[in-house]
Amino acid sequence: MKYKRVLLKLSGESLMGDQNYGIDGTRISDYAKEIKQVVDSGTEVAIVIGGGNIFRGLAAASKGMDRVQGDYMGMLATVINSLALQSSLEEIGVQTRLLTAIKMEQIAEPFIKRRAVRHLEKGRVVIFGAGTGNPYFTTDTAAVLRAIEIGADVILKGTRVDGVYTADPEKDSNAIKFDEITFKEVMEKGLKVMDMTAFTLSEENELPIIVFDMNKKGNLSKIVSGENVGTIVDL
Repeated sequence: MKYKRVLLKLSGESLMGDQNYGIDGTRISDYAKEIKQVVDSGTEVAIVIGGGNIFRGLAAASKGMDRVQGDYMGMLATVINSLALQSSLEEIGVQTRLLTAIKMEQIAEPFIKRRAVRHLEKGRVVIFGAGTGNPYFTTDTAAVLRAIEIGADVILKGTRVDGVYTADPEKDSNAIKFDEITFKEVMEKGLKVMDMTAFTLSEENELPIIVFDMNKKGNLSKIVSGENVGTIVDL
């Protein structure tokens, strides 16, 4: 395997499948199977999931809700998604641990770096819930922060698009896909990979990001084994 330890970032929207809201049981089951293949290959896997399929604090703030309250509600939404993925993984025999940035002892362990690393070393999938535990930070930033803390080799950003393009390929048929691109080029071209805080944090800590289509069967395993899938963003 090319990567010993990875952090997989999934959007909350990706769990909706073809629905307009909530969690699609088939989609989350498919993701669990893909993750199991990687775990069985010997790669250590940590996961961060967004909460946009349930609640988005920024959108609520635009409609008059207090931004801080809205962001905390969004953090709780990520925990719901994390519990759903945890359940799907354990149904197929994958050992997991859910660690949250906000204490909720009845359903998850509090995030402690050493504990998270120890779980990974024992072959358990570690799911990080509740973002960073602070308002005004996205789950992209939480993913980069946790990846740095646990010493991940790479961030795997699973999306519904198969990489980084010159424009939105769903809107522009002439958009060209990059196989490789540097952090500097992403900035210069004004491309969207992650929010600026997350992206800058990743660059400063020399942590590469691979953007790929999570919905295509086998992509996750191919990346971990070293195949060129999606777009890699590196120095």
